[in-house]
Amino acid sequence: MYLKSIELAGFKSFGKKTELRFGSPIAAIVGPNGSGKSNVAEAFRFVLGEQSMKSMRSKRGEDLIWGGSPAQPRANRGAVKVIFDNSKRLLDIDFKEVTIERVVYRDGQNEYLLNGTQVRLKDVIRLLAGANIGGSGYQIISQGEADRVLNASPRERREMVEDALGLKLYQHKKAESERKLEETGVNIEKTKSLRREIAPHLNFLRSQVQKLEKARELKEDLAVKLNDYLAREHAWISQEDARLAEEARAEEAALKSLSSRVEAARGKTSTSSGKGGSAIAELQTTIAEREKKLSDARRKSEELARELGRAEGALQTTNVTVEQIVAVPHVRTFTREIEESIAEAESTDDIASVRKILASVRGRIKAFVDGLTSYAPHTNKEVEERIKSLSDSLSRVQKEEESLAGELESFRQKIAEVREQGFTAERDLVELESSVREAQGKLSSIQMARTNIAEAKRRFDEEVRECVALGIPIGDWKSAGIPEGALSEERSVQEKRRRDIERLKIKIEESGIGNGDAVIKEFTQTKEREEFLARELDDLEKSAASLKDIIVELEKTIDARFHDGLKQINEALKAFFEKLFGGGTAKLIVEAPRRKAAHMPGEDEDEEGEDEVPEEETLYAGLSISVSIPRKKIRGLEVLSGGERALTSIALIFSMTQVNPPPFLILDETDAALDEANSRRYADMIVELGAKSQLIVISHNRATMAAAGELYGVTMGSDGVSKLLSVKLEEAERVAK
Repeated sequence: MYLKSIELAGFKSFGKKTELRFGSPIAAIVGPNGSGKSNVAEAFRFVLGEQSMKSMRSKRGEDLIWGGSPAQPRANRGAVKVIFDNSKRLLDIDFKEVTIERVVYRDGQNEYLLNGTQVRLKDVIRLLAGANIGGSGYQIISQGEADRVLNASPRERREMVEDALGLKLYQHKKAESERKLEETGVNIEKTKSLRREIAPHLNFLRSQVQKLEKARELKEDLAVKLNDYLAREHAWISQEDARLAEEARAEEAALKSLSSRVEAARGKTSTSSGKGGSAIAELQTTIAEREKKLSDARRKSEELARELGRAEGALQTTNVTVEQIVAVPHVRTFTREIEESIAEAESTDDIASVRKILASVRGRIKAFVDGLTSYAPHTNKEVEERIKSLSDSLSRVQKEEESLAGELESFRQKIAEVREQGFTAERDLVELESSVREAQGKLSSIQMARTNIAEAKRRFDEEVRECVALGIPIGDWKSAGIPEGALSEERSVQEKRRRDIERLKIKIEESGIGNGDAVIKEFTQTKEREEFLARELDDLEKSAASLKDIIVELEKTIDARFHDGLKQINEALKAFFEKLFGGGTAKLIVEAPRRKAAHMPGEDEDEEGEDEVPEEETLYAGLSISVSIPRKKIRGLEVLSGGERALTSIALIFSMTQVNPPPFLILDETDAALDEANSRRYADMIVELGAKSQLIVISHNRATMAAAGELYGVTMGSDGVSKLLSVKLEEAERVAK
C-alpha cells in the first residue's frame, strides 16, 4: 500500500483537523447524506493538483475553506495533506515517506508544499505523473460521475485511457519537448533576425576596411608628396619673409627721412606764410589808403571838370542869368520847401512854433542866396579867371591821381611777389607730402605682403598639424635641404602641388583613415559576433532537429503503448462486461483522425472565468465505445438504461485499471444505481481490484461495505462540522472468531 493517510484542516465541512489513516487495501467511507463523505474525495482531487473549481463543487477558492458555524468560527485557510509510503520508490524522489500538502487562502492564493518545502504546481504534477497519479481522470470518480466515461467525447475518452495507461509522463515530456522546440524555433528566428541585422553593417564595415587598405596606399603616396611640398613651402616662406622684412626696414628709413623733410618744409612754410601775411596785410592797408585818395582825387577831378565846362559855357554867353547857372529843379525844390514851411506856420496857433518855422525859412533863404552868389558871375574877366583857376586845379589833381595809380601798381606787384614765394614753398611741401604718401603706400604693400606671408605660414602650420592628426608620417623637412628650383619656380607650380595634396587628403578622409583602428576593431568584433551567431544558429538547428527526433520517438512510444494498452483494456473490458451482464461484449474503437481544436465545447470549464488560450487545431483520433448487451439489440449508448450505463461505466473503469494499475482508486458512490445482485458482483470486482490497487470506496451499499477491510464513518453534528469514526473490520472479524 502506497497511500498512508490524508489530513484535512479547514477544508469544506471539516472545520477541525481530521486525519484518515489507511491500513487496509480497501477502505470504505460511509455516512448519511450531507455528512461530508464526498468532501474526502474532493480533498484528494484538491491536494493532487485539481484546478477546476467545478470538479470540486465550488466557484471560487474561498468556497473550499470552512465557512464557520455558530459553534465553530470560520477558518482563514483550508489545507489538505496526503502522505505516501515511498519505500519502494513509487515517487521519483529520495525520501521513504513523501508528504504533499496544498493550502488555499481566502484571497484565492494557493500554496504547494513537498515534505514541508514550498514548490510549484508543475513540480507536484510531474512527480505524481511519474507514479500514474493525477488530480483528475479515471482514478478519482466523484459522486454522479460514474457514467462520465460514457458521456465524454471521443477525445476526452482517449485522454482518460492514455492517463490510465501511464502515458501522461510521456505526454508531459512530449509537451515539454514541443515547448522547447517552439522556444528553439523562436531563438532560431531571433538569431536569424540578428544575423540579418548584422549582415548590412558587416558588409559596410568590410567595405570600410577595404577602403582603409586603399587609404594606406594613398597615405604613403601623400607622405612622399607632402614632405616635398613642406620643404619647398618652408624654404619659400623663409626667403620671402626675410626679403620683405629687409624691404620694410629700407622703406621705413626712407619714410622717416621724408617725414623729417616734410616737418621742416611745413615749419618754413608756416614762417614764410606768417611774414608774408603780415607784409601783404600792411601793403593791402597802404593800397586801401591810396585807393581812397585816388578815389577822392578822381571825384575832385570830375567836379573840377564839370565846373570848368560850365564856366567855359558861361563865357561863351553874353547874358548869364541865374537860371543858366542854377538848375531849375533845384529852384523848384527850394520853392516847395518854403511854401510847406509857410503853410505849416499858418496852420499853427503857437507863436513859438511860428517863430521857429520863420527862423528856419530865413536860414534856408540865406543859404540859397549865398549859394547863388558863389556861382553868379559878374563879368567875363571873372569868368576867364575862374576857368584858369579851375584848369590849374584840374591839372594838379590829375597829376596826383597818376602818382597814386603808380604807387598802387607797385604795391600790387609786391603782394604778387610775396604770394609767389608762399606758393613755391607750398608746392615744395606738397611734393614732399606726395613722396611721403608714396613711401607709405610702398610700406603698406610690403606690410600686406608680409601679412600674406604670415597667413601662408599659418596655413602651413595648420597643414602640418592636419597631417599629424591624420597620422601621415612627415620627415624632418625643417633640417632638410632646399629642393631644386624651390626658390625660382612659379607659385602656380607649388599651388598645383597643394591642390594635389588636398585631393589626396579628401580621399583619405572619405575612406575613414582618421579612425581606421576603431573601424578595424568594430569590424573584428562584428565579424566575431556574426560567427558566434552562426555557430549558435547551427547549434539551435541541431537542437531543433534533436527535439523533433525526440518528439517523433515519443509519439511512436505513445502510439505503440496506447495500442498495446488499448488491446489489453478491451480484453479486460470484455471479461468485466461479461461478468456484469452475463454475456455480451463491449469494445473501445479508435476513430478516424479528425481535425479538432485543442479545447472541446463539451469539456469542463472553470466557472471562475479563467482565461484560456486557444491552441491550434490538430489531427486527433478519439475513442468510441461499441456495446452489445445479451438479448438486446443496442446500437448506441443513448438507449441504455441508467443501470446498464452504470454497469458499462464500471466495467470500463475497472478494465482501465487492469493494464497499468494506479497506486490507489477513489470511487464515490459509483454503485448507487446498482441493484442487490449487481452490487454483489460489484463487490466481488472491488475485492479483485484491491489485489492490484489500494481502494477508497464511498458507498451506502452493504455488499461494498462488507468487501472493505476498514470503515470510516462520517457524521455531522449540530455545529455543522464533519466528524470521523473508524472501524477495522478485519480486526473485528478476528475478534468475533
